[in-house]
Amino acid sequence: MATSMSGVLGSFDHIDAACDAIRELKATGHKDLTVYSAAPNHELEAAIGDPVSPVRLFTLIGGLTGCAAGFGVAIWMSRDWPLLVGGKPIAAIPPYVVIGFELTILIGALSTVAGIIILSMMKSLKGRPYDPRFSDDRIGVFVPCRADQIVGVETLMTQYGSVEVSRDA
Repeated sequence: MATSMSGVLGSFDHIDAACDAIRELKATGHKDLTVYSAAPNHELEAAIGDPVSPVRLFTLIGGLTGCAAGFGVAIWMSRDWPLLVGGKPIAAIPPYVVIGFELTILIGALSTVAGIIILSMMKSLKGRPYDPRFSDDRIGVFVPCRADQIVGVETLMTQYGSVEVSRDA
């Protein structure tokens, strides 16, 4: 059973008002915001200012591993069963580029999916309040905060145009 997180949930009709409120909340020290929106929006993303996702590191490591495995397996098999054809070297690199490329793509893609799953499980949004209208026409901003900060956050959200503000304890 997930316990609910205490904080303030604000509902906005307009993206500009939500972006202004998010910028002000971040300026006042509230860094762990949860923003709900029906569709991705570049203005909201800029206001949130999240760092670049670490999923790309999973992709890079997976791609390099796949490339090394592709070349390594092909060279290992060529050396294990040498077949001399027309005086060519046993472990020539050009024929192995295709298998190296294919394993780069395959292992890189699988690593990306694994990275998304792992990082999604690490950052759980359980216990954070949600309103179904955030999937339709509203923008929601949830700010986890202590009891002594709740009034200030409510005032700030109302000042920046929140249509509805609720406390979640």
